[in-house]
Amino acid sequence: MKDVTQINISEYDYHLPDHRIARYPLEKREQSKLLLLRKGKLSTDNFLNIGKFLPKNSILVWNETRVISARLQFVKEGGAKIELFCLEPDVVNCDLQMAFGSSSPVEWKCLVGNSKRWKSGSLKMIVQIEGKTVHLEAVRKVQIGDHSVIRFSWNDSEVHFSQILEAAGEVPLPPYLHRKAEPLDKMRYQTVFARYEGSVAAPTAGLHFTPEVISSLSDSGVHFEKVTLHVGAGTFKPVSAEQIGDHEMHAERIVVSRETICNLAKNADRKVIAVGTTSMRTLESLYWIGLMLHLHPDPKEIYLSQWFPYDISLENHLDYHDALMLIIDYLDRNKLHSLSASTALMIAPGYDFKIVNGLITNFHQPKSTLLLLVSALIGAQWKEAYNYALENDFRFLSYGDSCFFMPE
Repeated sequence: MKDVTQINISEYDYHLPDHRIARYPLEKREQSKLLLLRKGKLSTDNFLNIGKFLPKNSILVWNETRVISARLQFVKEGGAKIELFCLEPDVVNCDLQMAFGSSSPVEWKCLVGNSKRWKSGSLKMIVQIEGKTVHLEAVRKVQIGDHSVIRFSWNDSEVHFSQILEAAGEVPLPPYLHRKAEPLDKMRYQTVFARYEGSVAAPTAGLHFTPEVISSLSDSGVHFEKVTLHVGAGTFKPVSAEQIGDHEMHAERIVVSRETICNLAKNADRKVIAVGTTSMRTLESLYWIGLMLHLHPDPKEIYLSQWFPYDISLENHLDYHDALMLIIDYLDRNKLHSLSASTALMIAPGYDFKIVNGLITNFHQPKSTLLLLVSALIGAQWKEAYNYALENDFRFLSYGDSCFFMPE
């Protein structure tokens, strides 16, 4: 691979007028516009017709993560408003589903809004949960860099933390929407296949799917696989460095079942279409994790660094099938039903795709790592595609319209 660290982020900028950002979702998910780029040609259709453009017998892979109501709004006795944005449990290698099912107390890493007004003491809130009055208290244990470790406690041992968030938290809409979450966002900022709690942002490419669309695709011969990547707050972090080699990529947790890995390995001859950048990042991470296990069969933990694919010698590369079989062997040796890992994989122009052939996605912010990922797949034609979208009234970002990029 070429040296991607020298790429200037300024080359991945474009003018996005504020009025082109979709503030609200369409009433019907499947009615979004669809920008098509196939074999170098651009065209427009409706997402409802996505099945007409997918390769025959292709494998569609979506992300089953579920967005948590991560924003907790407290009001101090003096009237100061403090927001605690829950990021993840303050436990190494914690099982997220167990963490959400925990009773009082729990400790979480949080971003603290209006932090200067919270010098000491606890924050308190009364929460109504299934007819019960629950007293929630938050104490800041320590501040580390841009986040704090917060100890949450409440007075009912039968109430779990997920219930606290569901009852008291707000949907963490992206900051560029410049509005507060509303009741409709509880449903619409969630995919229909969301299952496992853990994300602070939606895998937005999945927002266009409905049960009817999924059923229609299944009837046409499309095969579905599921992965989980829990989207972190780093997804909103802009690339502030001039060259991407100076940008620290955020790590995110992934979980992929043994069954999914086996199915991908058995069908390595089929085209794989990622539903969203999170699914793409997960799938491509699988290949490199397999290669890591080839080099180090028994790691204490599995963490994929952002530059691993660019630093590894070509002579160590494996084919797609063999890499996945190494993961299956690792799972079997350790009696595991799924792969749990962290990935900080950076996919940028010059990246050599190993598993994914096509991408269903939304339009991304200027100078973002997600735009770098799109360019890695379709090359410099991303500029033509985005200009086409701006000229043809496409809606941008999380609640916006969709794209299907299939370079070959």
